[in-house]
Amino acid sequence: MSSYYEASARERLQNLLDPGSFQEFLPPSARAQSPHLLQLETPAAFDDGVIVGTATLGGAKVLAAAQEGGFMGGAVGEVHGAKIVGLLERALDERPAAVLLLVESGGVRLHEANAGLIAVSEIMRAVLALRSAGVPVFVLDGGQFGCFGGMGIVARLCDAVIISEEGRLGLSGPEVIETTCGVEEFDSRDRALVWRTVGGKHRYLLGEAKEIVADDIAAFRAAALALLDAKPDLSLDALAAEHEALGRRIERFGSAADATDIWRAMGLENPEKIPVLEADDFRAATAGRRL
Repeated sequence: MSSYYEASARERLQNLLDPGSFQEFLPPSARAQSPHLLQLETPAAFDDGVIVGTATLGGAKVLAAAQEGGFMGGAVGEVHGAKIVGLLERALDERPAAVLLLVESGGVRLHEANAGLIAVSEIMRAVLALRSAGVPVFVLDGGQFGCFGGMGIVARLCDAVIISEEGRLGLSGPEVIETTCGVEEFDSRDRALVWRTVGGKHRYLLGEAKEIVADDIAAFRAAALALLDAKPDLSLDALAAEHEALGRRIERFGSAADATDIWRAMGLENPEKIPVLEADDFRAATAGRRL
């Protein structure tokens, strides 16, 4: 299995981490499944759609969580969120080289709305606590369901996002925007528009993703390995710089109607050709232009 996009959560972990090193916490045999889904007579999963555990990456100890998009689109419920929180809090005690979050989620599970929202808020708190303790948290985003809703916020709270062109990152998903604001605002059926707006290339050019890689698990592994020495920066100076950068971005691109308008304003030649470039060619064509 080489395609990150097509792989399951377990296949991603198996091929990303050092061979044979992953030890799962609360495996399916533990039956840590949602009680809410069972009460609603809705199909449940024995791991509640997320795999958590410890492993090594390039010989360095890491903790990792992988959301399974094939189960409810990776949506977060009470147990699902608690497993991620528990992993992050364990990392506070064990101080690994990093925590890897292999995200794939449409947001909060509607069956468990309040419990899911609370779980996401606890994940946010735990991420910030871990980063303040000096343990970096990296996000890998390249799954079929993207990373939206609460997990989209979580991703931007982390130290770095590694994304593929196939990955998507945002607060509200395309269908949610269309339902709320109308098709005139955002046509979720226009897949090219969707990927231009929330896809990996655009997020990378805006500086919201640190690395963009090909749709290949080995490429995600190499990018994660290269980041292992990174140290979290939660200083006021870093926060102020981020706010200033966001302000400049709004001032510069606030009137843009499409991602291609932003790419053109960034000085990229032939912006309409950006979507068809392979990862290596894309990085070469945009070198020195991203925010």
